[in-house]
Amino acid sequence: MALYGNGDGPITAKESLAIRARGGLLFMGGFVGLLAVIELVNTLMSHSLNVIFGLRPRSVDGVFDILTFPLLHANFGHLLSNALPLVIFGFLVFLSGLRVFLTALAFSWLGSGLAVWLIGGGGVTVGASGLVFGLFAFLLVRGFFNRSWWQILLSVVLFLAYGGILFGVLPTVMGFVSWQAHLGGAVGGVVAAVLLRPRPRAVAQPN
Repeated sequence: MALYGNGDGPITAKESLAIRARGGLLFMGGFVGLLAVIELVNTLMSHSLNVIFGLRPRSVDGVFDILTFPLLHANFGHLLSNALPLVIFGFLVFLSGLRVFLTALAFSWLGSGLAVWLIGGGGVTVGASGLVFGLFAFLLVRGFFNRSWWQILLSVVLFLAYGGILFGVLPTVMGFVSWQAHLGGAVGGVVAAVLLRPRPRAVAQPN
């Protein structure tokens, strides 16, 4: 199916990529802006939102907090530590299209929340780092499932630049770091890459 611009003929692949790039920047910039507004309100409320909407492991009402805990942070420093990688990884995933991005984000979000709810330690967990790990893991493995050399090359570059954060999926003695959220998000990103891999075409059999 051909795509058409403003009366100037079909949209080329280059133009389509440019549209996705603009969409990715707007979406991720808007999302981080939303997180900043929430953190500002949360700060003015002495971070009482964390108590209400933060994720509490293995509590019945905590299941609903899976939907809200990545939107909250401990402070602006916590938010800033997540903001840059979230924008970078989210933007790169968005270049593959809105459906791919939403799938990777949803599984990262759900995987992170479920891991914290099932195996999280005591206390309340907040933060978007699970989404960061999920999108990062998706970018690392999708090229191998898609058999795309440029995506594999991108994964190598990202691994060299950010591979050190993968230690965050390991159990840590630092109780303020939720390795469960990191691990669950990463697993969710890999699951999304598996589900979005190209399906082999069926070969018609002669009668």
